[in-house]
Amino acid sequence: MNLNFNERYKNYTDIINKALDEYVPERECLQKNIIKAMRYSLTAGGKRLRPVLCLATAEILGGSVEEALPFACAVEMIHTYSLIHDDLPCMDNDDYRRGRLTNHKVFGENMAVLAGDALLNRAFEIMLDACIKDEGMETGTGKKLYNRIKAMGLIADAAGINGMIGGQVIDLESEGKTISPEHLAYMHKCKTGELIKCSIMSAAVLNNADENDYNCMKSYAENLGLAFQIKDDILDIEGNFAVMGKTAGSDAANQKSTFVTLYGLEKSKAMLREITDQAVNSILKLGDRADFLRQLAENLANRNN
Repeated sequence: MNLNFNERYKNYTDIINKALDEYVPERECLQKNIIKAMRYSLTAGGKRLRPVLCLATAEILGGSVEEALPFACAVEMIHTYSLIHDDLPCMDNDDYRRGRLTNHKVFGENMAVLAGDALLNRAFEIMLDACIKDEGMETGTGKKLYNRIKAMGLIADAAGINGMIGGQVIDLESEGKTISPEHLAYMHKCKTGELIKCSIMSAAVLNNADENDYNCMKSYAENLGLAFQIKDDILDIEGNFAVMGKTAGSDAANQKSTFVTLYGLEKSKAMLREITDQAVNSILKLGDRADFLRQLAENLANRNN
């Protein structure tokens, strides 16, 4: 099927949204409120960037969407849980996310904390199910099982103290302080970059990427994560609620160090262009099969939300 970039992106998001709906279905039970809270944030839309990267990487490397889908959805659940917790009064204290009230504003702080916890737990349930899904898998190991467990390990590490959680800790402890460029880059490598990177690299592992493809994907992923964060910092200055679905200026309100506060707006825009180019150049060796990833990097650099 020969799809253009927008059609292919929509095709991926349709597959992801359907799967997420099935992984966390509505049901009548005594714990139905936590399910509602989970679904409220999980089905709120968004770019689905991370799972799209996972599915696209799998196809570029000759694999299947079906094989990568549980891991793609798991990353999206981890990302969504992080947003729920990030919006809490004890963190960034935001009232809106993706154009509507944040989870704790609708369900209360206690239920929002538990909804985030439940999404994190569900992510690992889904990946573990994927590890043992094949008939006969319980009687032996094999490369496919090894790859699935390794992919799950990459995702776990990216979500933990060496990744997203660690970056959030550094971010919280840096509020109201002037930090070095190296400190800022490391913080965002952990907080934002690692979850984007693992979306790509988990698919590379699942599909036995050779050394050349693996290294190309790794360089692309690292640059893309950094470019994504720089653009986020720019949008916090230039964005508006009607387009972004959340209030701009929250970084300044929370006295956070950003690329804009350290380098200024124009320098940050120049850095965004340079790092996006580096991401694109990283996958030149992959040829035409990586066209989607090249276009994706450009779209993220030019996005307005």
